[in-house]
Amino acid sequence: MSSLTRFSVSIERELLERFLALAARHGWGNRSQALRAVMRDALVREEWQGDEEIVGTISLVYDHHQRELSDRLTAIQHDHHTAVLATTHLHLDHDNCLEIIAVRGTASQVQQIADALLGTRGVKHGKLSATTTGKGLR
Repeated sequence: MSSLTRFSVSIERELLERFLALAARHGWGNRSQALRAVMRDALVREEWQGDEEIVGTISLVYDHHQRELSDRLTAIQHDHHTAVLATTHLHLDHDNCLEIIAVRGTASQVQQIADALLGTRGVKHGKLSATTTGKGLR
């Protein structure tokens, strides 16, 4: 079990009140939980900027009737087969599909894959959601 360190922080009242309101909306039980969550989030965002190993998902919405689009998306994933962990394909309606692709690699590699997929002609919308592998966080 890790040891805890207590420290004090001087902060403007208005900033603290806004932070505590944020904490309440997120369901963080106390200031310590809230501060830990914000610190972890900042550390994860820093990993994304470097070349640390990250994991994430790339979500894509597209019209599966678009000529050869599914084949192009699959080809991009095969080009990055070492980083693409899994793909889930969902039929949203008669025309539209949602594809969720789990990826793992360096931040720059994952961003490159996301850019290739999201930039494919015919993709209506998409987003990369990256996070940490958890190795550096407690």
